[in-house]
Amino acid sequence: MQLPDYYAVLEIPTNASLEQIKQSYRRLARLYHPDINKGSENIRIKQLNEAYTVLSDPMKRTAYDIERLENLRHIIMLEAIRLQQKKARQEQKMTWRQGMIGFVRELKKGMQDE
Repeated sequence: MQLPDYYAVLEIPTNASLEQIKQSYRRLARLYHPDINKGSENIRIKQLNEAYTVLSDPMKRTAYDIERLENLRHIIMLEAIRLQQKKARQEQKMTWRQGMIGFVRELKKGMQDE
């Protein structure tokens, strides 16, 4: 499940203070509230409320940040695995015939050395 980016919803940096969170929430709530702005969508104000609820509570914010970092770590690991698999596929693989020819050559060299 994709984790919503509450920092982007509130248009704040990840290290924002509680005061910055409040200011941004109030500014955006005035901008997107359906009673004030008749053309705005109800979904946007629900996202703002959810983001503010999580980020304004220190315990919820900490839990959200941990989950967000775990999600990011998971995405990075999947990308690294995908790149390794792509690199492995790009490496030239030896055919059976090439392997047999190489084996016979090495066998001849070993017999000549003796």
